[in-house]
Amino acid sequence: MPQIENIYDAKMSPVQMEGTKGASMSVMIGREHNAPHFALRSIAVEPGGHTPKHQHDYEHEVFVVSGTGSILLEGEYHPIKAGDTILVPANELHQFKVADDASEEFRFLCLVPVEQNCGGDVPGS
Repeated sequence: MPQIENIYDAKMSPVQMEGTKGASMSVMIGREHNAPHFALRSIAVEPGGHTPKHQHDYEHEVFVVSGTGSILLEGEYHPIKAGDTILVPANELHQFKVADDASEEFRFLCLVPVEQNCGGDVPGS
């Protein structure tokens, strides 16, 4: 049976990383669906919220589904909005933020490998 699920129907769970505020996530496609190489995650960030500042040894690709926010890349915050695509290089310190006065949640899809470059499972894949 094919793996088909709408991002708005998926069960979201709070992101459990230190430094996170108002962010939730669902693994849309990943290891549990027998995806051998990549996982697709749906992430929502509430107005005034943010993901943690972090980095890891694998790249990921992002597609902004709805809302506006900013992303920390190369030491600076850059505005992003629905329809934008973003490459987050491996080992790049990054963070997604949403302004306190944003009118809606910020939603994006994030594609990550299921295995880290140095081996081992990628968290949330």
